[in-house]
Amino acid sequence: MNRLPLVRHTSVDIDGVEVHYRESVPDRADAPVLLLLHGFPTASHQFARLIDALGADHRLIAPDYPGFGQTTAPADFTYTFDRLADVVEGFVDRLGLQRFAMYLFDFGAPVGLRLAERRPELVTGLVVQNGNAYTDGLSDAARGFIALAPEQTGAEGQIRDLLTLEGTRFQYETGTRRPERLSPDNWTLDQHYLDLPGRKEAQVALAFDYKSNVERYDGWQAWLRKHTPPALIVWGTGDPFFTEAGARAYLRDLPEAELHLFDAGHFALETHLGEIAPLIADFLERQR
Repeated sequence: MNRLPLVRHTSVDIDGVEVHYRESVPDRADAPVLLLLHGFPTASHQFARLIDALGADHRLIAPDYPGFGQTTAPADFTYTFDRLADVVEGFVDRLGLQRFAMYLFDFGAPVGLRLAERRPELVTGLVVQNGNAYTDGLSDAARGFIALAPEQTGAEGQIRDLLTLEGTRFQYETGTRRPERLSPDNWTLDQHYLDLPGRKEAQVALAFDYKSNVERYDGWQAWLRKHTPPALIVWGTGDPFFTEAGARAYLRDLPEAELHLFDAGHFALETHLGEIAPLIADFLERQR
């Protein structure tokens, strides 16, 4: 039987934001650290199985952003990607993390790459899973969604349509060839959090702010070329938002990156954990 890690669930105050997080407690003191940055519309619970798989030998830490999961923020919190990065940076400092790799998934890419720009000395490597940083990787649907603006008639309604149970389930099921591997608990729990007071307003604000990420793509690509972090890219090619071209685009700036494509959807880790987890474990050991 594989060893299962001790996993702690706790929270820490970051400038008035009560950040909930989960982390594994590995057996060895020199265990590599992987900061797990979740996507939309989920939270740190999306990494529960990965933490069980790797947490005995590696310290995996997964916070919930403001507006997600168990984290609570003040009523006047401003929901932008810059502010999410502020909170994650404060979280990293509060935990005293000095060197770590980052897992960038979906929203985790713009949050993590902002952190990398600010604090490049902290980053030992990147695991990128359907976390886009190139216009090549934006599907037509993604481009249309990103172009929505608050002053457009019906724009907020389009965003809110994605925040329904049907919209949440769509994100899990679309593009996967192995739907039997998807637990309905995933989208049910995500929807529970989305339906909490104030959460949909937070997501609408972040959706309108998403174009700020695209505006920073050139800068992030320049950062990758300058710092050349070791990178493992694992990608579900059936993703309706971030296409395979976005995965391959990383190789322009990180030609030594390791690329693995899977016949999966946006949430590739849900259906291909058995294939992806060993790749991550090997990658982390090589970064020690």
